[in-house]
Amino acid sequence: MKIGVVSDTHLSSRAKGLPSVLMKEFRQVDIILHLGDWVSPEIYDMLAELAPVEGIAGNNDGYEIIERFGESKILTLEGMRIGMIHGHAPYSRKGTDGNALLAFEGQDVDCILFGHSHQPLMRRENGILLFNPGSPTDKRREKQYSFGLMDIEDGKITARHVFYDSRE
Repeated sequence: MKIGVVSDTHLSSRAKGLPSVLMKEFRQVDIILHLGDWVSPEIYDMLAELAPVEGIAGNNDGYEIIERFGESKILTLEGMRIGMIHGHAPYSRKGTDGNALLAFEGQDVDCILFGHSHQPLMRRENGILLFNPGSPTDKRREKQYSFGLMDIEDGKITARHVFYDSRE
């Protein structure tokens, strides 16, 4: 199973669209996971034209997105349990990745996906893959924009970032 992972799109309904590199890659995935800060419900429609979409809400999302997706969840895909949270709460002193770990503390997950910081991250901690795809549209202090691709095969999850220079 191939999974597109995105967070922090921060696009309003007036935006031109998502970056072409993201659109091209996500046409080839089985499911897209959005980790919050959609900002506009229209982002769902853009992504749903490419593949089925699941997600959670972030701290910049309105009532409609929060009601539709909730603020955290665990999905089981190909037998792997994937925790999804934006990462802005619960608050820890160990950064966004610490917040993500804290949110799923004591729960059986193979992977935790989160966003919020706009900083790409991938590491394993206590056997759990922690993955932040960064942002495809708002790189902040990062050198490049980014999103993620994951594969689940033979009971294993692998992930990688896709980096690029232009929001177009």
